[in-house]
Amino acid sequence: MAAESYDTEMTYSIVIPAYNEGHRLAPTLEKVLAYVHQQGWDAEVIVVNDGSGDNTAEIVREFAAKDSLLRLVENPGNRGKGYAVKNGMLNARGQIIVFTDADLSSPIEEMPKLLEAMAAGADIAIGSRWLRSELQIHRQSLHRQLFGRIFNGLNRVILGLNFRDTQCGFKAFSRRAAQMILPLQQIERWGFDPEILFLARKFGLRVDEVAVRWGHVGGTRINPLLDGARMFQEMVRIRWNHLSSKYGSKYDAGSAAPAPIVETLAKTLPERPAPRS
Repeated sequence: MAAESYDTEMTYSIVIPAYNEGHRLAPTLEKVLAYVHQQGWDAEVIVVNDGSGDNTAEIVREFAAKDSLLRLVENPGNRGKGYAVKNGMLNARGQIIVFTDADLSSPIEEMPKLLEAMAAGADIAIGSRWLRSELQIHRQSLHRQLFGRIFNGLNRVILGLNFRDTQCGFKAFSRRAAQMILPLQQIERWGFDPEILFLARKFGLRVDEVAVRWGHVGGTRINPLLDGARMFQEMVRIRWNHLSSKYGSKYDAGSAAPAPIVETLAKTLPERPAPRS
């Protein structure tokens, strides 16, 4: 997964993993690109095509021909969301790298909330659906909510991850935090979120959970039973990798935690409206 040679660094990279997203990718790119231009950010948008069999790549190329902020990264076949996120983030040039799901279940307008957490000193900021559940625009079905609660409880017991929500597809990383932990990531499919959060805690990085607006979008490919069993196996695998020293030590990844880029973020965050008197 060698990164392509792009020398120019920028403030933000937005990574969108995509597998057979041709039916909704165009509206997503319109919203994301329009928002980035509106903010006047020094930014790039990367779509990672995970071996799609539809017109996902063609849509990205059509948009990229009209907008230089967008570029396409191709996976070597269908490897899974975890691999796609890793590939996109390791190819990103931004000082802050955000990944978001192609369905924009958390609107791109929520991105400043993650950036504010980074500006306050976080190395990683993760969107959360359950930190303030009233922000949910459209909730999942009851059985999916139950599955999520069980999964979250197992994360706490097996991996010691005391977060309300590890699976929200809306997370921000400092560039150095991404470069420290993503090369060690081994989970390529749905269970990659707990692994990267486990690695972040292992290496002493500050992870802030941030309440974001979120709405369930239909068409999810997760099967609660089959994928739930696979995720449980992956949690056990993460714990085993740790116990068998497959992740190395804190010093292998660099003992100093990434320095927050507070000044840069302060200049680029959108101004909040003044409070009403």
